Parts: sequence; structure tokens; C-alpha cells
Amino acid sequence: MYDRAAKGERAVLVQTIRAGDSDAAARLAEFAELAASAGAGVVAQLFARVDTPNARFLLGTGKVDELREVKLANDADLILVNDILSPVQERNLEKYCECRVIGRTGLILDIFALRARSHEGKLQVELAQLKHMATRAVRGWSGLDSQRGGSIGLRGPGETKLELDRRLLRGRIQQLQERLDKVAQQREQTRRSRLRNAVPLVSLVGYTNAGKSTLFNRLSGASVYAADQLFATLDPTLRRIDGLPCGPFVLADTVGFIRDLPHDLVAAFQSTLAETRDADLLLHVVDASDPERDQRMGDVAAVLAEIGASDVPQVLVYNKIDSIDGALPRRDDIDGGLQPRVWLSAMQGLGLDLLQEAVVEQLGRDRVRTELHLAPSQGRLRARLYEAGAVRTEAAADDGGWLLALDAPRSRLQALFGLADGDGSYLRAALAATVPEARVD
Repeated sequence: MYDRAAKGERAVLVQTIRAGDSDAAARLAEFAELAASAGAGVVAQLFARVDTPNARFLLGTGKVDELREVKLANDADLILVNDILSPVQERNLEKYCECRVIGRTGLILDIFALRARSHEGKLQVELAQLKHMATRAVRGWSGLDSQRGGSIGLRGPGETKLELDRRLLRGRIQQLQERLDKVAQQREQTRRSRLRNAVPLVSLVGYTNAGKSTLFNRLSGASVYAADQLFATLDPTLRRIDGLPCGPFVLADTVGFIRDLPHDLVAAFQSTLAETRDADLLLHVVDASDPERDQRMGDVAAVLAEIGASDVPQVLVYNKIDSIDGALPRRDDIDGGLQPRVWLSAMQGLGLDLLQEAVVEQLGRDRVRTELHLAPSQGRLRARLYEAGAVRTEAAADDGGWLLALDAPRSRLQALFGLADGDGSYLRAALAATVPEARVD
């Protein structure tokens, strides 16, 4: 069994190519950025065609021989494979090439561990790492099949080191999950408090390194860490924005997305991603200077669909126009103004007024402000409206019921009553039809 070195920073990158792939070079370039973000120095790159994955190595045996030669020629101590490797494939490649081998998932997890700052972020990353590690507990150590036994109190077959490691991993995973459940409860209490105060949530989303944190700082006056690197910030940051005609709202800066985001990370970051799923409006930040921007937008849309946020209204924000010759701030409206596109530069502070106008319009367009008269028997509905943060004021009615002034996003009321999309007048009529004992004034 190969004993792994403690650390390795001279890396060989391997980009797999499958039938129909047309962007292998772009994928390798992004993977090189990931490697640099993790602190690895890339000394060689290798393309490997994988039409039929090899069960033992993923790569063909001839390509594995070439990889070993490249590793020796460049004195590398780390191999990074831009693909999903099974535990067996990682172990076999490590043994054959005599150095550490890490797949795409392991590399992204390592970067997340490096960037996490908050208590919750660290717990989430550690949970994802341990779940990933649990299937790879046989790697990196020799003699894991040896047993404890032979001394007083420990006689008999005993417990193998591998079984002990797996049991400890399961215990730690359960402990982390319990801690995260408590953090999620606290986050839910904060969310309910925000809903009760009828404060909309606007969430920044986008591909990693699109400039979300820089834009967040410009809009909120905060000083969130921002750098030209992948996953510069992980922990969500929320700031209250005042002074706009639409009233106050909460702006959230969230983790950036990336293609083939590991499922363990998506699962671990569910409470963080709730800031995106529960938002009233998404600001989808796009690097306008990126030649792959359409592909990046598709990758973000895929993650939004996975976390259940694909139906949240969006404003497309094309950032970094300062990197495009002759580009000027502007606003385009598509779909009849339902999805504005704003071209700006967060770094230079250009076009921010256009973005603020779009946010004001979208928050105003999506909000329903109406009066609702509930009968005394509608106490359960009243509680649901309060839970959804839809009640602005309340007064007692002459019949013992309640006169409620509603102020909430249309999407929230539609979800509450199971209504289809429609304009304000349709929603008012639908509310009256859906709640027979209520009267919409």
C-alpha cells in the first residue's frame, strides 16, 4: 500500500474528454484556476480521452502510463483529475503513480475548507468533507486491516482500524448534522422575524468570480472580502438597504456556483442556499467579459433548479463591462420588462443607478398591497398569513373577525394559497374565491 506524503503542491492536471465535448480547453482553464485557488502550482497538463471509462483507473492504461511519466519528469507530487473519481479509481491511481490523486469534488471541498470563515460555514464544509471521506477511508494508510487484540482486556479478534475509522466518521458526521440543525433553526427564526416585518429579501447569485461581493459592497457600503479568484467568499452576508422608493429590503451575498457542483456541497449548504431559495428577487450577476458567459448562466440555472429557486424573479446583471472595449452602462428590458438586464461595472461604480431602478420596479411589481376581511372562523388562515409575513397591520372587525392590511410579494401569496401566476387584480379575485369566508375590500 502506498503511504501518502503529507503535502503536495506541484500538480499535474488531467482533463478528461468524452464524446461530444467541445469545451475541454475551457474546462481545463477553469480547473487550473481551481488548482491555483487551492495553492497548487501547475507544472504540467494532460488531456485524456475517455470514451469508455476504465473501471480500474477511469483513464486507459496507456494514458495512465503517460501520466506516470509526466509526473516523474516534472517531479510532481500531486495529480488533479477534472472528473468524478470513484474511491477505487483514486486508490489505484495513487498506488500506480505513487503520489496523491484528487478528483474535482475533493479539490472543490479543499477550497471551501480554505475559504470558510463563519462557524456555520466551517461546519458545513467539514460535514461535506467527511461524507466524501467516508467512502475513501481505505486510502492513504497502510495496515488498516490489522486488528487490536492479544493483550489483557483486548483479547479476541478485536476491531480493525478501518472499522474504527468508519465508526468515528459516522459519529462525527452525526454530531455535525445535529449542530447544523440547530444553526438552521436559528436561521429560520431570523427569516420568520424578517417576514413578520415584511422586509423583502434580494439575493445575489451567479457563477463564482462574477463579481457578486464587489457589487454587494457597492450597494450596501459593506466591506465583504472580494478578490479575483474562485470562491473568494463562502459565508452568506446580509445587509439592510434603506432609502429607495420601494422601501427597505435585505441584500444577501451568497456563495458562487460552478459547473458540476458536488452534490455533497449542495446538501451541506442547504441552510445557506435558503437565502437564495426564499428570496423575493434574485440579482443574477454575470461576467459580461467572459466568452463562456452563456454556459455559465446555464450552469447557474441548473443549480437554482436543484435548490428549488428557479421560479424566483430575476434581474440579470452583466458585470465587468470595464473589461469590454467601448461598453457603456445600459439597461435592456426583455419579456415585457419582467426580466430587466442591466450592464454595469461594480468595480468602477458605473450603472449602479440603473440597477437600483430595476430593483425598485421589480420589488414594486411583485408586491401585493390589499385589505382582507377575515371571519372569526378564519383564525388558522390569519396565522398562516402572519407566518408568511404578509400582514402589515390588523384591526378588529365588527363581526368579531379581523381587518388585515396585506403587504407581501405576489409569489409568496400565490404559494400560500396555491394560486397560478397573474396580475394584482387577478390575485385579489382569486383570494376572494379561494377563501370563501374572506372578503377582499
